[in-house]
Amino acid sequence: MNKSQEPGSPTPSRPPAAGDGFPAEPQNFSLVLGGPLYQLLVRSHLATPALELVKRRIVFISLFAWLPLLLLSLAAGKAWGGSGLPFLYDFEMQARFLVALPLFIAAELLVHQRLRLVVGQFMEREIIPKNVLPQFKESLASAMRLRNSVAIELALFILIFVGGHYLWSSASGITKIAAGTGTWYATVVPGGTTLSPAGYWYIFISRPLFQFIMVRWYFRLFIWARFLWQSSRLDLNLIPTHPDRAAGLGFLGMSSAAFTPLLVAHGALLAGLMANPIFFAGAKLTGFKMEILGVVVFLLLIVLGPLLFFAPCLMGAKRTGLREYGMLASRYVRDFDRKWMRGGAPADEPLLGSGDLQSLADLGNSFQVIREIKPFPFGKDTVIQLVVLTLLPVLPLVLTMIPLEELITKLLGAVF
Repeated sequence: MNKSQEPGSPTPSRPPAAGDGFPAEPQNFSLVLGGPLYQLLVRSHLATPALELVKRRIVFISLFAWLPLLLLSLAAGKAWGGSGLPFLYDFEMQARFLVALPLFIAAELLVHQRLRLVVGQFMEREIIPKNVLPQFKESLASAMRLRNSVAIELALFILIFVGGHYLWSSASGITKIAAGTGTWYATVVPGGTTLSPAGYWYIFISRPLFQFIMVRWYFRLFIWARFLWQSSRLDLNLIPTHPDRAAGLGFLGMSSAAFTPLLVAHGALLAGLMANPIFFAGAKLTGFKMEILGVVVFLLLIVLGPLLFFAPCLMGAKRTGLREYGMLASRYVRDFDRKWMRGGAPADEPLLGSGDLQSLADLGNSFQVIREIKPFPFGKDTVIQLVVLTLLPVLPLVLTMIPLEELITKLLGAVF
C-alpha cells in the first residue's frame, strides 16, 4: 500500500473516464470506476481512485454485514446453541458473508485491471479500422455513461433495500421456519414467526447489502455484454490466417479470467445453499444435480455468452478466407505443377532446397488455420477451467458421500 494513500493524506486525482468530459479511449475503459457507491468509497477512504485498498474494503464491508449478526446472536444465546439452527452452524450465511461477499469486492480490482487491457487490444491489433473508430469510441462512451448512471444505481438501491424485503424473501429461511425448526434470526410462534434482533439486522441490512453488491455485478456484466454486442456489429478488420484460430479475436477469450472471483463466489453460494440441507436435513449431494447444472450453465452464459456475438464476424471471416486463400492456393499449385511436374522448371534449378516447396507447405498451413476458425473466440479449455472454478467450493461436500481416505485412494489410483 502506498503511504500517500492512507486516510488523511492527499487523495490522488482520479484517472480520466468517459462521461466525465474526457474522450472515450480504451485505456480509460473500466466497468467499476464509476457510480455513486464508488464515489462514496473513495470519499470515505475505503478505496483510492484506482481501486486500491481492496483489503480494507473487504474487511470493513464484510464485518459490517457479518459481525453484528454474530454479536446479536451471542447476546440471544443463538450463536452456537439454542433452539433451531445456530448462527455459526448456518453454512449458507457463512458462505455468503465470509466467502462470496469478499470475493465480489475483490473481483472489482481484477476486472478493472484485466478488461481495460482486453479492450485496448482492439486498437493495438488494428482490429478497429479508422473509418469505424468514431463508432467504437461512442460504444466506449456509452458504456461509461451507463456505468456512471446515478439513476440506475439509485433504482437498484431502492428496489433492493426498500422492496427487497417483500420481493426476495430468503427461500432457505422460509423453508426452515415453515418446517417448524426456527433459525438464529427467527423463531416460530403460534400464528407466525418472530424476528430476533439479529434477524432484523440480517433482513434489513446485511442481506440487502449483499444483494445490492451482487445485482450491481449483474448490471456491470450487462454493460460488458452490451459493449461487446455493439463492437461485434462494426466492420472489423479480421485476419483469417491469424494463428489464434479466431481471426485475431482470440484475446477476447482472456476476458473470462477477469471474472473468476465471481464464479468462485457463486460456487460458494451454491455450496452453502446445499450444505445446510445435507448436514441438518439428511439431504444428499446427488439430489442437487439440477441446481448445480443450472448454476454452471447460468455462469457460463453470462461470462462466455457475450463472446458469441462475434460468431457472425468469425464465420464471415472464415468464408472470406476460404474463398480468397482458396483462389490463391489454386493459382499457386497450378504454377507449381506446371513448373515442377510438367517440365517448366529451368534445367539448372534443383528441386532440392527450393523455396517453392516451403511456400507450398506454408500455404497449406495457412489454409488449415482458416479451416479451424470456430464461431467463438474461446476453446473448450476455457469452458473446462470456468466449470472447475465454479464447482471448486462444492468439492468439500463430496466428502459427505465418499470418505476422505477412499477419495484420496481413488485420486492416487487415477494418477498413478
